[in-house]
Amino acid sequence: MDKYPKVTQVRALPGRKLLVQFDNGLTKTYDCTPLLGHEAFQPLRDDAVFRAVLADDHGYGVIWNDAMDLAESELWLNGTVASPDREDRAVDTLAARDRNPDR
Repeated sequence: MDKYPKVTQVRALPGRKLLVQFDNGLTKTYDCTPLLGHEAFQPLRDDAVFRAVLADDHGYGVIWNDAMDLAESELWLNGTVASPDREDRAVDTLAARDRNPDR
């Protein structure tokens, strides 16, 4: 069985993407749009639900609720390494949105 890095932080990004930080220091972007075709992930179409994502307390993935989660292996294997410039712009966009949520 392969051992994957644990998730330390997650942040919802525009375009149904997640910015996921792992315990090895690497940050990846994970695109959730393919999940929206699955019935179990339909609630993620709602912005408020999508943005409520949290890192699992033990690092085994990300969770939205008891019925929706993604394992660290999925995020690690199918995420793309986030470039620092793109990551900084995404965080700036989120900070602006948090200051003005009606925009």
